[in-house]
Amino acid sequence: MTLTVTLPPPRLDVAASDALVAHDLSKRYRPDGRLVVDRVSLRVRRGDWLAIMGPSGCGKSTLLQMLGGLTTPTSGTVRVAGTSLGDCSESRRARVRRRHVGYVFQRYNLIDELRVVDDVSLPLRLNGVPGRRARAEATQLLERLGLAHRVNARPGELSGGEQQRAAIARALVARPDVVLADEPTGALDSAAAHRVIDLLRNASVQGQTIVMVTHDASVAAAAHDVVHMVDGALQAVQ
Repeated sequence: MTLTVTLPPPRLDVAASDALVAHDLSKRYRPDGRLVVDRVSLRVRRGDWLAIMGPSGCGKSTLLQMLGGLTTPTSGTVRVAGTSLGDCSESRRARVRRRHVGYVFQRYNLIDELRVVDDVSLPLRLNGVPGRRARAEATQLLERLGLAHRVNARPGELSGGEQQRAAIARALVARPDVVLADEPTGALDSAAAHRVIDLLRNASVQGQTIVMVTHDASVAAAAHDVVHMVDGALQAVQ
């Protein structure tokens, strides 16, 4: 059964516009043709926070990658901030991602050669923000995540939890319309996880849309809505 999820209007006083829309999104992997995501439809409005839960291998991360334009769907469409990703060239799709999407990767994807503050400030620099201002904003966000003492470190000098927080800061620093977070608290202790949840909550308050994959029911409980995914399909909404 295919389930279409339409979330209610935002809880706060923000424009009731669709930030992220997916229609009949499917993904098959070659050469075996295995169906990983099965006709998923989502409509998430500005300022809403959606958590996607489900067992390992059910298609959650693949769905998130398609929503962010990192993986091309086998069929179906994705619209981010009013732009249909399927109608874009690769260069145009990259510009849409850079301007409108913040992505928290499960493996962090920090740049080894950069200091943490320079890595986190990179999205701002790519959007034309001067270096000093970009680094100041990145530093402020890192401080909120308890990483004030690590701003000049390299990724290899950080613990797994510190790398995860730095990756979250990088995803949020440019205040993208949509934040896609793949297990954003997976490597964190409870205190650090609370910092991250508070930061995501504040982003939602400011009108950013959050779509988060998590195995942790207590983390999912912070979201406005929870979707359960099994075998590539949406099964229930709570």
